[in-house]
Order: sequence, then structure tokens, then C-alpha cells
Amino acid sequence: MSPTTRVPTKQEVYGRQGRSITDQDANAINRVEELSYDLKVREVMTVKMHTATPEMPLSEVLEILRVNRISGMPVLKDDQLVGILSLEDIVHAMQNNELSSPVSQYMTRKLITVASYDPIVGAMQKFSDSRLGRLPVVDENHKLVGMITKGDITRGILIALQKDYKEEEVRRYRASHLFEDIVSDRTTLVLRYNIKAHDFTHGGNASSNIKRALLRLGADPQIARRCGIAIYEAEINLIIHTTHGGILKLEVESHRITMSTTDDGPGIADIEQVLQPGYTTATEEVREMGFGAGMGLVNIKRCVDKMEIESTVGKGTKLTMRIYVPTENLNVRKEG
Repeated sequence: MSPTTRVPTKQEVYGRQGRSITDQDANAINRVEELSYDLKVREVMTVKMHTATPEMPLSEVLEILRVNRISGMPVLKDDQLVGILSLEDIVHAMQNNELSSPVSQYMTRKLITVASYDPIVGAMQKFSDSRLGRLPVVDENHKLVGMITKGDITRGILIALQKDYKEEEVRRYRASHLFEDIVSDRTTLVLRYNIKAHDFTHGGNASSNIKRALLRLGADPQIARRCGIAIYEAEINLIIHTTHGGILKLEVESHRITMSTTDDGPGIADIEQVLQPGYTTATEEVREMGFGAGMGLVNIKRCVDKMEIESTVGKGTKLTMRIYVPTENLNVRKEG
């Protein structure tokens, strides 16, 4: 992959901003696309930063940029991010013969930031929308914790692919032989995860772990990716819509994969309504974060063979999703 390789946007991979996942999408997601979702911004961002203050003269900042071979830096006042100064800003000042001016006169005050817990596809979308070369990274308290560039993302994906190449074959071999010595009429592997309400920091972790486990068990990659999308959407629904979170569960058998979520949240009054594309009860705050576009259940339905919803207002909801698997495509099988 060259430095100009285009990483797909979050919308293109998982359809969270209002576009449904098509059958073709579900069958065309490759490993680089998976990594662009699995990797978090905090895993690829630059932590060691040079910073400026609003009062610093531009000539001093220019020297810092030159010595360190960087093209911009964040501007902090009392440890608060107040702006970004780029090499382009300094060039503008040079044209006006104003290198002695303070940073505050030329810095960009309208900030576009990315959260450290976001998947890197979220950062790529902001790069595409803004045409910026770097983005400040903030934590859940809106404190500056790093900077990210397109180059950081490319390097992060390359490193992850190298790690995959070295480790995955050994792990997959071990996992795919897990059931060889088990003799039973019915063998089931169950994975269970507790999902907390409004925990966007860890959103997607369970779905990533499940997808990885299925691949190591020998599942067909396209089936694992379909499961990954469905589980991700279900996991995010628990985070957005439940009162206390819920349980996410995966059951792997020789002929099918069953995924389910249960919660004791507000429940669904009209199931047919929530199945309509674009319908959502997510808050404005959640929507501003890039979630709650009303396509979650639509995407799930396209990725699974069967979907069932049981819900009681005031008591909670159970979502069950099934994918049927040809026996030869999964090494969890009936013996004896």
C-alpha cells in the first residue's frame, strides 16, 4: 500500500451516516478496510508534540517547524487548545512581511478535532471533508492528547498488517483445532460481553473481538465480516439507546452463528417503525458524534439470514441475529 492509498470512510465501510450496507458491501470488505475501522486514533496518533502560545512571534514558530521538519502545530493557552498554526499561515505572514507578529494574528481559530477513541475512518472522513493536513486529537474531556496526519494513518495500517502477517497464522491454527478432540452430539462455543450504556470510548471492541475469533476458528472471511458488521451495529445500539447497557452474546455451532443482545432499557413501542431507514430516537448530541443515523437495524438485516426483535416498553429488548453456515466453512463441528 503506497502513501496515497485511499482508506475508505466510516460511512463507506459501515454506513453509519445514513447509507445502508448493501449485499455487495458485505461481501467486499477487505482486511485494510477492517483495520481502518478496528484501529483507534489513539493507536496511530503522534503523542510527542511541539506547541505554540498565542503570544509567540511567528519567526520563532517558523524556526521550530524548520528544525523539526513539521508543517504545523497546535496553539495552547493555559493548557487549552485555542488554535492551529500551519506552515501555510506563516507563508501568508511572510508575504505581508509580518513574521514578527504574534501567533494569535495568523492562527486558525475554527478548530476541527478528532477524538482519541474514534476509529481511524472517522479521522479520514474529517480529512476528506476539511482538506486539512493534520488534526488535533482530544480525549473525552476535550483535552489535547496528540496530533494525527494521513501519514500516521498509513503507517498505522502498515504496522498492523505486518503484525497480522507474523501472528495470525499461528493463532488461527491453534483456534481452528480447538474442537478436534471434543466428542459430543452438539458442540457450541459461546462468547459473552457486557456492554455499558453511553460508553463510546469502547464502542466496537466486542464486535472486533468476535470477528477476530471467528476468523481464527476458520470461518469464511466474508461470513466473519457479515457478523462483524451486524454485531457492531447491535453493540452501538446498546450504547446509544439503553439505560444501563446490556449483554451481547455470540453462539457458534457447526451449522449456524447466532448473535444476540438483551437489555432492560426503555423498550420499543413500534418495531415496524424502527425498521424504517433513517428513523432514530438518538439524541442530538449522539448524532453530532456520528452515530444514531437510523440505519443500524437496516444494515443488520442486510448482513444476516434472519433477524428477530422482541421488545416490551419499560422492560427491555432482545435482538436475535442468525447466519447459517455450510459445515465445511467452520471448524466447530459435530463429532462422533
